[in-house]
Amino acid sequence: MRRGWLEGTAAACLAASAMFSALAADAPVRTAGGAPGDTAQARVAEAALSHFRADLLEIVARGGWSSDKWGVLVVSLDRGDTLFALNENQPFVPASNLKLFTSAAALRGLGPDFRFGTYLLADGPIEDGKLEGDLVLYGTGDPSFSELFHRRPNAVWRAFADSLARLGVTEVTGRLVADASYFGRTGVSLGWQDSYSTDAYAALPGALAFNDNAVSLRILPGEAPGWRPRIDFFPGGGRGISVVNTARTVAGGRTRLAVRKMAYDGPIVVSGQINARSRDVWRQVAVSSPARYAGATLRDALESQGIRVLGGLEVVRRPEDSRLSGRAVHAPAFSGDRTRLLATHSSPPLIDILHVVNRRSNNLYAEQVLRTLGRVETGAATLEAGTRAALGQLEAIGVNLDGLLMRDGSGLSADNRAEPATIVSLLARMADTPDGAAFAGTLPEAGNARGLRRMARTAAEGRLRAKTGTIERVSALSGYVRAANGERLGFSIVANGVPSTWRAKRVEDALGARLARFERPRRAGLAVAASAPMLPPPTSATAGAGAPVGRAAPGGGEASYTIRRGDTLEAIARRHGVTVADLRRANPGVRDRRLMPGQVLTLP
Repeated sequence: MRRGWLEGTAAACLAASAMFSALAADAPVRTAGGAPGDTAQARVAEAALSHFRADLLEIVARGGWSSDKWGVLVVSLDRGDTLFALNENQPFVPASNLKLFTSAAALRGLGPDFRFGTYLLADGPIEDGKLEGDLVLYGTGDPSFSELFHRRPNAVWRAFADSLARLGVTEVTGRLVADASYFGRTGVSLGWQDSYSTDAYAALPGALAFNDNAVSLRILPGEAPGWRPRIDFFPGGGRGISVVNTARTVAGGRTRLAVRKMAYDGPIVVSGQINARSRDVWRQVAVSSPARYAGATLRDALESQGIRVLGGLEVVRRPEDSRLSGRAVHAPAFSGDRTRLLATHSSPPLIDILHVVNRRSNNLYAEQVLRTLGRVETGAATLEAGTRAALGQLEAIGVNLDGLLMRDGSGLSADNRAEPATIVSLLARMADTPDGAAFAGTLPEAGNARGLRRMARTAAEGRLRAKTGTIERVSALSGYVRAANGERLGFSIVANGVPSTWRAKRVEDALGARLARFERPRRAGLAVAASAPMLPPPTSATAGAGAPVGRAAPGGGEASYTIRRGDTLEAIARRHGVTVADLRRANPGVRDRRLMPGQVLTLP
């Protein structure tokens, strides 16, 4: 089974495994064995490590394909050494392992308690039960209006309708305006194929999102042969969806229906035939205009509450066309005109959103989060702005970004690239931040029916947390595992060119179980109890229990300070015995309103 390949890989693996330099930057270099001079212990440790590496190589070879390429890196987060390395510095398509970068950057840049806001506003006075003007729905990217967070996706719209009814409103004389200008025009992510356009997993992002920006079609036979089938929409919003129905009802023959879109912004086309005696047929499709769909479902909720909207449904996408975003504000703020805030809704905290991103591998949530990060940090919600903001957050904590190419936030694009070494660098650096435990907690747990439903009844069960990844001919698994000797290991497994992702995942599972069984002679002070949490509490270098977070720069240069939530320039200056003016001179462009947790300031 690829004997020559195995022999060459074994030699390369042994040569590469001396040290993972990015992880060892803050720790003394240690060999895999015991203390210097402890020859017997070193021999035992090296023998155990050689056996471990041989096992991993044998497992990787199980696929037995000629076209596949594997990249694997395993490091000890406690000792700083590399345990196994295979093609670790080569670029791979990471699939949904890219969500690790998106979620880590968002956690650092926005904070775990960040919440999205959605607003209902009146652009006119309310008199005698009438809103004399437009009703405006303004969104800032909340992806949570779905059954993942609400028993009914339209629960928030019903609450908005209730708020309007309590104000005595029974009629809106103007239009219902679905204002998605906070994100601006959001196009298709780079590398997304036209063939994805129908699929719910490739729904377009937007400042207004509802029901994961997908609709379920219930297709029923027409009243008689030759008639077009009837189509119902769930959970509503049919007036916001463009459908071309060319199908027909037939008296005999099999039901053969095709439901597709030819482009992301194109109509849903229903074609084929349905037998007159057929049961209903269900299909789920990504909507072409998320903002129009959100507005249409809100209108349904208003009408169910007895509130009529006399005007049509208008969608606003460009900030310059918005009476709100044109003011360059993060959320609507009004004074001196007739615009009035009627109701607001705050999303669950970001950390709950990130659980959906990584545990359910939800592409839309990841794309929404990336664009929100860009909007908050740069003022633009474009893919480019979000990517730039994400890379800046990761670079600030020392992640080695070599070989990383982010073409979207979800990993759906086959144009994304990441090296296993880059993925492990991210995992290692996040483990050393105050958000490390929260970040690891977003990853599904092995053997957990509500998490990673794999590796049950193996050594990895309950001790491995990792992000999965799957697109055509690509499979990946990267995360953390607690080894048998208590060590925390960071690992990345990425396979490209695999004919069967199912078989590739069996290889990943075998590797994960073997990592969990890893052990070597313990050195004094390095053993970690198996019952310890996946990640340790923050160290004094990155956070403290009320202590200042300051440190000298490498080489004895300028001191620096890592910003925590709630910090102000005045408080930082007072804590370190400097003036605010000194801080601003040392950090050009810094302002109180732009302080981000994790950002590093130079102390004068």
